[in-house]
Amino acid sequence: MSKLILGRYINGDSLVHKLDARGKIFLSFYFIVIVFLCNNWQSYTFLLAFVLGCVGLSKIKLGFFIKGLKPLIWLILFTVILQLFFATGGSVYWEFGPLRITSFGLVNAVFVFCRFVLIIFMSTLLTLTTTPLEIADGIEALMMPLNKLKVPVYEIALVLSIALRFVPTLMDETEKIMNAQRSRGVNFGEGSLLQQIKAVIPLLIPLFVSSFNRAEDLATAMEARGYQGGAGRTKYRQMIWSVKDTFALIVFLLVTVLLVWLRK
Repeated sequence: MSKLILGRYINGDSLVHKLDARGKIFLSFYFIVIVFLCNNWQSYTFLLAFVLGCVGLSKIKLGFFIKGLKPLIWLILFTVILQLFFATGGSVYWEFGPLRITSFGLVNAVFVFCRFVLIIFMSTLLTLTTTPLEIADGIEALMMPLNKLKVPVYEIALVLSIALRFVPTLMDETEKIMNAQRSRGVNFGEGSLLQQIKAVIPLLIPLFVSSFNRAEDLATAMEARGYQGGAGRTKYRQMIWSVKDTFALIVFLLVTVLLVWLRK
C-alpha cells in the first residue's frame, strides 16, 4: 500500500514544482492525447527522452517513478499480453489455436507498454509536484466555465480535494491495520483465492469503520465552521500564471509538431 502514489506530494523548489497547477493539469491531459501520435520507434524514443527530461527537471529520483509502476504492473502486463497474442498482421512467429505471436503483435505490445509507462510517469509527475489542494483548485478553475451550465463545480472540487487529501491517510491506515492483522497470524496473499478473500475481511471492516468516523468528524467540523459552499469564498493561496507556464505550453506545442513530423 505504501507504494501507491496517488495523492502523494514531494516538497521541492524545482521548475516543475513552481509551475501553475492549471497549466500542469491541462498539459497532463494534453500529453495523454499526444502520446497516441507515436507510431514508430523514433517517436517513442523522442517522447521517452522528453518525459525523462521533465522528470530530471523535477529533481525527483527516477527510482520513485519506477516503484510507482509496481501497483499497476499487472494491469499493464494484462493489456500487453492481449496485444501480444491476439493482434494479427505481419509474419507469424508462433501459433497455437487462437493464440499467435506475430511481428505486428510483438511491436504493438511493446508500443502499448511504452504508452502506459509514459502516461503513468507524466501523471505521477503531476501528483508528486503539485499538492492535492492545488490540484483541486486547478481543476475547479478549469471547470469554471461549466458553472454557467449549472454544473456544481464547487461541490465537485470539494469532493476531489477531500478525496485527494485523505487517500494517503487511508493508505497509511491500511498499512497499519495490515501489520496489526499480520501480528495476529493473518497471511495476506497466501493460500487459495477463497482464503485470500477471507483474509481481506478483517482488513475491510476496521477500514470502513475508521473511514466513516473520519467522514463524520470532517462533516461536523465543516458545519461548525459555517461552510455553505464555494460560491463567493476567497482563497488564501492564489494561482498566478507566469512566463514559465507560457513557456511550458510552447514546449509541448513544439513536441507535438515534432511527433507529427516523426510519424510515418
